[in-house]
Order: sequence, then structure tokens, then C-alpha cells
Amino acid sequence: MDTVFIEGLEVDTVIGAYDWERSIRQCLRLDLYLGWDNRPAAVNDDLDKALDYAKVSQRIQAFASESQFILVETFAERLVQLLMDEFQVPWVRLKLTKPGAVPAASGGVGVEIERGCR
Repeated sequence: MDTVFIEGLEVDTVIGAYDWERSIRQCLRLDLYLGWDNRPAAVNDDLDKALDYAKVSQRIQAFASESQFILVETFAERLVQLLMDEFQVPWVRLKLTKPGAVPAASGGVGVEIERGCR
């Protein structure tokens, strides 16, 4: 299994448990690693057989703009399931960072999940 990755993708969404968070959009930073067999695309240089990371990125942006979750855990789970379902990706690892959530954590805080089979 090969890996297609998208690192440092920033999305704006409504996320958080506090009342003030429910009325603003916040930035989340996503690092995604998606299992994919690149060989069929590479044989004939065929984009139709590749995992189109531009389309994946656009779908993630749309998902984030439509979402309103309290927990980053919920955002992560729902996003990974969507990617697996819509793009037939058998395996996904997602690191989701919420910058600024803990001021003393200069790199941000968040979750990392891995779903599916490699």
C-alpha cells in the first residue's frame, strides 16, 4: 500500500465547547496520510486512476465549512469516515491540530487517529 499525503491543510470551521467558540470560525490544521495503490495510475500516467489530492482537499474544505462540532474528536472521526466512503480509501491517518486552544502549547493541541487497513 502506498501513501498519498496532504500536510498542513488549513480549514476554517465552527469548533469548540465554549459559548464564544460557537459564534466564530476557527482554523484547524490537518495532516493526512491516505492509503492508495499508485501503480495503476503510474502504468499509463493516468490521472483518473490516481487519488486526486486536489479533489480530496476541496472536499475537506467543504466538509469543514459545513460542520459545527463541539469536539475535535468528532470532526476527525466524521472526516475520516467521509474520505474512506467517498474516495474508497482503505486507510487514513489524520493529525488534527487546533492552534491556540492552549496558549502555552505553541504548536497547538489536537488528536491523531488512524482508521482502516493498510
